[in-house]
Amino acid sequence: MMIKKVVARFSSILMITSMAFLCMSCAYNSELIDPDTVYDKYNSSAASMLKDDSTPLSSKPSYYGTDKSSTTNNAKKERNIHFTSSINSLTNSTDFSNIENRLYNTANIMMVGDILLHMPIEETCLQEDGSYDFSSLFANTSDIISSADLALVNQEVIIGGEELGISGYPCFNAPYQIADALTASGFDVICHATNHALDKGKRGIINTLNYWNTAHPEIVTLGIYDNEEDSKGITVINVNNINIAILNYTYGTNGIPIPKSMPYCVDILDEKSVTNDLDLAEEIADFTIVCPHWGTEYVLEHTSTQEYWSKLFMEHGADLVIGTHPHVIEDIEYYHEDGHDMLCYYSIGNFVSWTSSNGKGVLNRVVGGIANVTIRKDLDGKVYIESYDVIPTVCHLEPVTSGVSVYPLELYTNELALANKITKQDSSFTLDNCHALVEEVWGESCEMKLPDIE
Repeated sequence: MMIKKVVARFSSILMITSMAFLCMSCAYNSELIDPDTVYDKYNSSAASMLKDDSTPLSSKPSYYGTDKSSTTNNAKKERNIHFTSSINSLTNSTDFSNIENRLYNTANIMMVGDILLHMPIEETCLQEDGSYDFSSLFANTSDIISSADLALVNQEVIIGGEELGISGYPCFNAPYQIADALTASGFDVICHATNHALDKGKRGIINTLNYWNTAHPEIVTLGIYDNEEDSKGITVINVNNINIAILNYTYGTNGIPIPKSMPYCVDILDEKSVTNDLDLAEEIADFTIVCPHWGTEYVLEHTSTQEYWSKLFMEHGADLVIGTHPHVIEDIEYYHEDGHDMLCYYSIGNFVSWTSSNGKGVLNRVVGGIANVTIRKDLDGKVYIESYDVIPTVCHLEPVTSGVSVYPLELYTNELALANKITKQDSSFTLDNCHALVEEVWGESCEMKLPDIE
């Protein structure tokens, strides 16, 4: 679905009149706003506590299920009406012909997990003419993704192009055509702040952003930067007259140091930077999404460190957290405290992956989920989560051209499961065990239904 949106980056809390002027001066789709007053987001290193993130909580929080509604008094405080009005004057695509749309605006938000391009996946997407075509990865989910008003994805690996050498684990680099496939599949926002962001150094980041900016300028990228100005501030996207701030951070970069000549190149989970960003979002946006790359790999429960960060996010006004990095699905928790709600998907797992590992637990790495959240803005300007659920997915793996594709679990069959080559690496892989994993982590209330697609 094509959406009309304004993307703006703000680096300080401005006077009301300044914000109105800046918003009125921006253009549709991808115009960036960079006021001169900025703060330094990178004056400290990643939180040291993330170095030891191996202890899951002793008890798993309960999953609150699908279509859990909150009330309007759970919403954040009313926002600056001048800022909202000036943005809306540019993006008023809502049909006001009926009373429902005069009273409410809604936005459906979806996010998928890690696009983890191991070499066997690259090989199935390599065509006879030497080019790459990644469309098969999304062939069975693009209708779902493109149905969202705002679709996000965690692009786990850098897109540095063939000149940097296509490579898999442990130092990844993908061809540019993955960006083409992501765009064609309906994604609007690409999260690049991952532990693999510096796998190809500065050149990898520069190549990645240069391709996005030239080939797909309509796409919003988060978490990595090739210049200091773009690194300042936060991104706000207006969708259906709702101003949504989106923040993206990684716990680290696999021990690769941040280049001294580009200290701004990756958004790191640093407490001062995160709280500054969240406080700014609280002032200028209706709704704030945080996409942290965090946690411990292959652990099905969130850790104490993830809980620490989630509580920090909530204290500073975050409304929705969608986590990545563990490469398996983790629990979902709906927080409510002091009149404020925050929904946290601790990990939505891998979307695409073909690990070389063998044995028990490999099944877990090919099961993921699409976070599916609807938010609503009422007549008073308050925005709250109206409903949420998750669409479980499974990555089908066959070592033939276009043989890798992600399916909604509901549409996956026993015949496909028997043909999935992951069975050679984990004999426990069956369709029933995929369903059992989803039930274990997300509970019986995880309703495996596809959203209505017109």
